[in-house]
Amino acid sequence: MVRKSSPLRLVPDAGEHPAAPAAPRRLGAVELVPGRVGAAVLSMGGQVLDRTEASYDAASAAPADIDRALARVAGVFAAHEVQGIGVAAAGLVDPSAGLILEVNDVPALHGYPVTERLGALTGTGVRLEHRARLQVLGDRWFGAGRGRRTFASVSTGEVLGVGVLYDGEVMAPPGGRSGAHMTVSASGERCTCGSRGCWKTLATTGWLRARARAAGLGGALSLAALVERGDELAGRVVEEYAHNLALGLVNVQQLFAPGLFILHGEAREGGERLRTVVEERLRDAVAFAGAEQPQVLVASAAADDVALLGGAGLVLSHL
Repeated sequence: MVRKSSPLRLVPDAGEHPAAPAAPRRLGAVELVPGRVGAAVLSMGGQVLDRTEASYDAASAAPADIDRALARVAGVFAAHEVQGIGVAAAGLVDPSAGLILEVNDVPALHGYPVTERLGALTGTGVRLEHRARLQVLGDRWFGAGRGRRTFASVSTGEVLGVGVLYDGEVMAPPGGRSGAHMTVSASGERCTCGSRGCWKTLATTGWLRARARAAGLGGALSLAALVERGDELAGRVVEEYAHNLALGLVNVQQLFAPGLFILHGEAREGGERLRTVVEERLRDAVAFAGAEQPQVLVASAAADDVALLGGAGLVLSHL
């Protein structure tokens, strides 16, 4: 016997109550870096709907202080039914175990079970990945990397790192490195990791402040202040910073030839001159004829949620 199918009804029959509309799906994201925890609720399209952050003292914090900072930001998820939470963490992480293994600047984060703690606070599934690895995914799904299969996403400022997407795959092991500790100067300064000449020692906000003081520019200790000052001495410091930033990126260009480098964070304050210096240095490093000429884009302030966007994307990729 052939069973007839029931007609598809687009409106309820008389006397039936329409089903309640489904709640919109939301994604949760957390960014955990030295001294700061940020959290956000995002739409499935990457729009930040709600956010908060908390600070802690990176050098003196105990694990209990990290617990309290997480508890302060976890409240942002209470009013939303999030599908999960993705954590973008600095340092070395173990995604499968949900552990932050090591952060040189934050002893309290060594071995910190972030997915367990955040899961207990929120009752939601939590996934963890390295910040640079998620940053490039944030740009791929929601930012200037959309539509490209190969590019690099760069964080600048207090936190330095680069994530590389190559032919659609992130070029880093799970929990992998950000590049901040690649050696760019064999006889350079001692880094917090114990090695000498790491990229981090030359291309972060800490270096910029120290260089400005040494140059007698004590009243201009930020990139924005140096650019605003506008004199020759300040300009030389800004240009030196741009060259130092390019030192690490040249290695990325030599290895992967990404074609596009997206700069986030402090680099935005350097203006067109900084962008041009970095781009020219990268173009000088093109290794073979016919390769795509590197292009450097500076992300807008609105795009600097890229690590949170990557955290949301981490959840999205597992739904």
